Amino acid sequence: MAALGDLFFIICVVSLFYSVTLAVDFNFPAVFNFGDSNSDTGDLVAAGIGEPLLLPNGRSYFSRPEGRFCDGRLVIDFLMDAIDFPFLNAYLNSIGMPSFQNGCNFAAAGSTILPPTKYSVSPFSFGVQVAQFLRLKNEVLQLLSEGKLNVKYMPQADYFSQGLYMFDIGQNDLASAFYSKNEDQVIAFIPTILSEFERGLKKLYEQGARRFWIHNTGPLGCLAQNIAIFGKDPSKQDEHGCVSAHNRAAKQFNIQLHALCKKLRHLFPDANITYVDVFTIKFNLIANFSRYGFEHPVMACCGHGGPPLNFHSEISCGQTKILKGHETTVKACDDATEHLNWDGIHYTEAANLHVASQILSGRYSDPSFIDDMPFALKLKF
Repeated sequence: MAALGDLFFIICVVSLFYSVTLAVDFNFPAVFNFGDSNSDTGDLVAAGIGEPLLLPNGRSYFSRPEGRFCDGRLVIDFLMDAIDFPFLNAYLNSIGMPSFQNGCNFAAAGSTILPPTKYSVSPFSFGVQVAQFLRLKNEVLQLLSEGKLNVKYMPQADYFSQGLYMFDIGQNDLASAFYSKNEDQVIAFIPTILSEFERGLKKLYEQGARRFWIHNTGPLGCLAQNIAIFGKDPSKQDEHGCVSAHNRAAKQFNIQLHALCKKLRHLFPDANITYVDVFTIKFNLIANFSRYGFEHPVMACCGHGGPPLNFHSEISCGQTKILKGHETTVKACDDATEHLNWDGIHYTEAANLHVASQILSGRYSDPSFIDDMPFALKLKF
């Protein structure tokens, strides 16, 4: 268990987060999210693709697996909570009459910006997610015009032009490229990835989207999975134990993504485009983990193999398999609040809370919240 001082610190962080969230009022009626596992609230699981998501996933908040690759809530869950919205339902989740009145989440774990290949974990690339959005919009508008839609469960017609469009995708394009390319080749590949992203954004703009909220990609080299595969040689690591090449590629991707956002502001003068520097937030958290009350910056909480990474590529959180002739079940650590990393690839709820609170500070956005909000921000004192 975390020390009493650490628990006190975590409580303070939570209190600070909620004091921030209660102080703002975001003025839009719906959120439409596109991304990968960093913001997937159940799409890949609902699609029935891959192995099932098992406990202890979800244990810290939902008490069961809830479509999220995490012990609890994701960054997007905290952001929705901050604006007094319900959690976004996954587009493919058809169980329990899910409501899409306040938006929809098209993000799916394993998704890439580029079209999927035969090696892809998810077939729901960015282009597919945009196509799913277009179908949702067209069906909703058609049913509304016919008076056949229960408005309790679907967005109103003007929500599509007034809503916020969020994006957190590209991590898997870079990560997968390293399996077949060297660092220089991965960096040379970035314009191709971002050209596809630009095409998708333009399609959404043509459909009336005007408020864009774009997260850059995080420090890939600090994920236990990448360290285990690409960072075995200490010379490949930086002073924090992260794979240097992966982080350099992520930084280059983010530089070009930021430039794309600036370009789109000129192309779409009536749109608001906000670029959010999630890389800096996450890297600062990893580099200064003890300052924020954590004990393990890269080691997975739910994994197999023990320190320093506790990650095994052949078995994931909650699974039971035969390894080296022995039945092995991957269990979680006692206290996930001590860890930044949940399963070697994804962050813990405690880390996601920190990231969300930093995003809400507005200091890591271009334009910053103080200078030019992408939507109405009303401070409540």
